Amino acid sequence: MNTAPQKQQTNWFQQLQEFEAKRPAIRKAGIEALNRLVPVALRGTGQSAVIGRFLLGLYNGHDYPFVLTSLRGLDTALFDDCLAVLQLDFSPEQEVHTYFPNGDAIWAELIRAWA
Repeated sequence: MNTAPQKQQTNWFQQLQEFEAKRPAIRKAGIEALNRLVPVALRGTGQSAVIGRFLLGLYNGHDYPFVLTSLRGLDTALFDDCLAVLQLDFSPEQEVHTYFPNGDAIWAELIRAWA
């Protein structure tokens, strides 16, 4: 007989296995989205500010808090890319800026522009 805690534990393990099975696709989509978002964040538009602050929030949410309702100002493609990067960072394998060879310099520029 499975008790409620046993069923809950089994369900948790199943969810973890399902997540791990999806991880390669999440990682691929997130990195592709990140590569589209960074050039936008380095421009000087209103959407650039939202993207830049979003990326800084993932980098260090304590120092660079991000207001989620700002995402409403993005076009659909950029919004979807933010969600893909957020999924990538949900269970991070590495810090978001380290997906780029010159990530420290890129994020320093984002800090100068949008912090």
